[in-house]
Amino acid sequence: SVTSGGGVAVPCATAKPHDVLALTGGAIGIGGPLAIGAAVAKPDRKVVSLNGDGSAMYTVQSLWTMAREKLDVTVVVFANHSYRILNIEMGRTGSGNPGPSASKLLDLGDPKIDWVSVAKGLGLPAVRCETAEEFDAAFARAMAAPGPKFIEAAI
Repeated sequence: SVTSGGGVAVPCATAKPHDVLALTGGAIGIGGPLAIGAAVAKPDRKVVSLNGDGSAMYTVQSLWTMAREKLDVTVVVFANHSYRILNIEMGRTGSGNPGPSASKLLDLGDPKIDWVSVAKGLGLPAVRCETAEEFDAAFARAMAAPGPKFIEAAI
């Protein structure tokens, strides 16, 4: 499962010098808009946007803006086909395990989102990675070339 809260900063601590932009509140979908802002503000820097698939669905139109403006953003969507943060929040209510009807509301697998087709349809070159090795290769290619790119990481 994916959530892009403070836990993202810890594994990135040993990366090359970088900035981490995140939302301080509890909204969903900030990754794409933050990446656009960062790329417009600092066009000389690579921007990487890490997103869960549920979050990315909230602001999917940001992919089109990245393509239109030719922003140097690599978008990674971790596709687990679930609104993980909403599952977490439901658990915080103390209501116990959600039943089948509530669970279906938090599922993104029916119909399954074809992220590569979505990204390509909005103007970004896109690939799907099923393994860590595929992801490493796709990410290296994305970092080596300018312009917007999209990587779906199947998890």
